[in-house]
Amino acid sequence: MNMISAELLRAQPDGFRIKRVVEQVFRNYTGSLGVRLWDGKLISLGRDKPVATIIINTAKLIRELAWRPDPLRLAEAYFFGEIDVEGDLYALLKQRTHLQSLALSVRNRLALFSAAMRLGNHLENVGHNSSSIRWPKPLKTLISRTHSKELNREAIAFHYDVSNDFYRLWLDEQMVYSCAYFDDPDESIDQAQRNKLNHICRKLRLKAGERLLDIGCGWGALICWAAQHYGVRAHGITLSRQQYEWTKNKINDLGIANQVTVELMDYRDLPENTVYEKVSSIGMFEHVGIKNLPTYFRAVGRVLKPGGLFLNHGITNDEEGGHKTIGSEFMQRYVFPDGELESVSNVQRVMEHTGFEIWDVEALRPHYVLTLQRWVKQLEAHEEEAKALVGEATYRVWRLYMAACASQFEQGAIGVYQILATNRRDGLVDLPLTRRDLYP
Repeated sequence: MNMISAELLRAQPDGFRIKRVVEQVFRNYTGSLGVRLWDGKLISLGRDKPVATIIINTAKLIRELAWRPDPLRLAEAYFFGEIDVEGDLYALLKQRTHLQSLALSVRNRLALFSAAMRLGNHLENVGHNSSSIRWPKPLKTLISRTHSKELNREAIAFHYDVSNDFYRLWLDEQMVYSCAYFDDPDESIDQAQRNKLNHICRKLRLKAGERLLDIGCGWGALICWAAQHYGVRAHGITLSRQQYEWTKNKINDLGIANQVTVELMDYRDLPENTVYEKVSSIGMFEHVGIKNLPTYFRAVGRVLKPGGLFLNHGITNDEEGGHKTIGSEFMQRYVFPDGELESVSNVQRVMEHTGFEIWDVEALRPHYVLTLQRWVKQLEAHEEEAKALVGEATYRVWRLYMAACASQFEQGAIGVYQILATNRRDGLVDLPLTRRDLYP
């Protein structure tokens, strides 16, 4: 297709003009996608049947993107209902790399902007008001890399204190908000999370009477499970007020207050006069900040008994240094204001420099794909309940965030690892010679 002439575009109806410009931009597109405009006009892009259709509900979006292209503005447009998606959301997200590489020429941008401007203002009220979404306040302060105690508390509250009832809609029966462990891809999320809890307890070689500390204990699943099934005395710490209240009630309901305790506490405030035979941290260290990783691991080392075991489970990046990307900016802006991901090799390097000896590393990336897909499916199944609890826009944020994460894990842009370590000392650690005991 040759470059569209300004004369030809001016001679056509506005919807047709927009259609021609979009087709010009996507002339080398090898995927399969549909775009439906507010007037019902359907634009088919690519060579095959569209895997998904993006429905553009307002000309305002066309004007904004033509004037200033911004992938994150597309995400906000979805949150606010300015666009909708029909079809396979996962398949659409898999095409994001190609979509991000498309570029509008100055001529095409002006053509789009001009056509959208001529449509008038009758469509400008489509979508949700921005006040309906839970923005971090103040946003720029929260996503800074200072990771002070105050900012960390605010960031944790922003993400985890959405609503306990909201998380109950789509998490498993134990309320585990981290990667599950699947023996079979068709396994239920409830069973896979029970598998994960047992897998962690076995890796830590928990024994009755031992003291276990869980840093970032969430809704208390691990500390309660370890006490009930392995006989340990467990203590959990969290920065989330709602998680803390939930866990306190769960401990009392289960009648295990003599074995399990929970505390609102920053890991940096752990008392030095208390030591634990075993320490776990599951899906928490992503909030620590790359610069604070040495502080974090030293804090763990202070409370871990010599020869004790430490299991660190968390998400990592395929690139080192936490460089800013569209994906990381999306996460920090809408989901995890304090989140930073480091490469697994650098995480291990910091652990070794702060006195840990690494004994086992396990990659769980396929398990997180399955976990996130289960979570999205359960969230979608409870769509109306979720919207009633947190609003339309926040529901859309979580749906897109988890589906996008599933896509990133599947493509290998991010990973998740369990690292088993002990504080370095002379002699051997009391561990079996093989992993056979992990799989009874």
